[in-house]
Amino acid sequence: MIENQLAVGMTFMVYLIAMLAIGLWAYMRTQNMSDYILGGRNLGPFPSALSAGASDMSGWLLLGLPGYAYAAGYEASWIAIGLLVGTWLNWLVVARRLRMYTKAAGDSLTIPEFLENRFEDRSHALRVIAAFFILLFFLFYTSSGLVAGGKLFETVFGLDYHIAVVAGAVAVVSYTLFGGFLAVSWTDVVQGLLMAAALIIVPVIALNADGGWGAAQEAMASKNTALLDAWTNSSGEPLGLIAILSLLGWGLGYFGQPHILARFKAIRSENDIPMARRIAVSWTALTLIGSVACGFAAIAFFDAPLEDSEKAFMLLINALFHPVVAGVLLAAILAAVMSTADSQLLVSSSALAEDFYKALFRKKATQKELVMVGRGAVIGIALIATLIALDPESKVLGMVSYAWAGFGAAFGPVLILALFWKRMNRNGALAGVIVGGVTVVVWKQLSGGIFDLYEIIPGFILAAIAVVGVSMATGEPSQSIQKKFDEAVG
Repeated sequence: MIENQLAVGMTFMVYLIAMLAIGLWAYMRTQNMSDYILGGRNLGPFPSALSAGASDMSGWLLLGLPGYAYAAGYEASWIAIGLLVGTWLNWLVVARRLRMYTKAAGDSLTIPEFLENRFEDRSHALRVIAAFFILLFFLFYTSSGLVAGGKLFETVFGLDYHIAVVAGAVAVVSYTLFGGFLAVSWTDVVQGLLMAAALIIVPVIALNADGGWGAAQEAMASKNTALLDAWTNSSGEPLGLIAILSLLGWGLGYFGQPHILARFKAIRSENDIPMARRIAVSWTALTLIGSVACGFAAIAFFDAPLEDSEKAFMLLINALFHPVVAGVLLAAILAAVMSTADSQLLVSSSALAEDFYKALFRKKATQKELVMVGRGAVIGIALIATLIALDPESKVLGMVSYAWAGFGAAFGPVLILALFWKRMNRNGALAGVIVGGVTVVVWKQLSGGIFDLYEIIPGFILAAIAVVGVSMATGEPSQSIQKKFDEAVG
């Protein structure tokens, strides 16, 4: 439990009030489903970049990754490298075309709607199946954020874990429910800046307390020399090709994350993307380095092993900072949790409202009706995610890795090929989504040998093969939408 709970609690309260104020402001500006889901496609490069980064990283950046670095040492650098390269490639390869193509394909608001319009699927099968996988994996992804929030409130206020999870869920739902995408995006800007500041300040102060970088490295070596070798695990055994590929493979996930891709669709103009890319990659590099450094600093700082390595960042703050400063820095964890969970709830609710409710049951539903359905879906999805998160043995990084793999495999190859390959058709897209999603679910249940490979890699490869193979084996795609795309890209 964190000391001086009153000062920390007051800081949290001020932070939450500020976020709710932004939600209220956004509520006044939300008039239709386009506003609710994509903010009217009017985000500038700075909010687009920070919102994409903040919604991407979630609580695992301040809990899961420092905890992994604390337990595994330099082995954690492989994940950071994979994520940084993935961020850069996603902005470079996908962002511009997705912004332009979703506009050309009937002003598609969601990824399932884009796929349906892109391949002119009148059966709605592609849209509904894609929405199903979004809901499935987002339940686990959102739950991971609520687990992080539960650990935060449990550690800071000494709350029972179950009560702490519920408290975090209420905080996230409260402003997502009203403001929609605008609330999510502009709170992400604040939260992204707060996360970056915390991941600069905490490792710098902690390493200074350890006696500097060299002293911290010596302390790590005195406890376990294997922690200083990126090519071995914490037991000193070689990582091997499967382990290294599994860690680098996290970078593949970016191409299929709906909550990140939403920022590409919402950016004001494709001309803003180069600037947004530079901001996003810089922010990601800074925060990943800071996160790993926090784990290293904790190894040197704490004499006794931590019972829960994912609390390393919080315990460093408690030990090193004045209560008021600690409150601000701990709020960065709440910011990380809220910035991702709100985005996930929003994408999930839009999938229910647009891709199930409107597509299957109420094709002529009004904009007001869809917004209300979307808000109701936020509550329903949050309740289910909260139930999943109530297991106190849950690990943030483990839950994130599963959902990340699911999205990356189910949507990554399909979206990349849909944006660049003219021969792709509806059957290929459907096969890719199903094969990618199912492969992740099945592979996760297996272990030993090749099955120790992170499930995103086989899922991504098999999904790409399914798209190409089925598309080539079935009919030629319609060229009407392709002509619009060709005109859109000039």
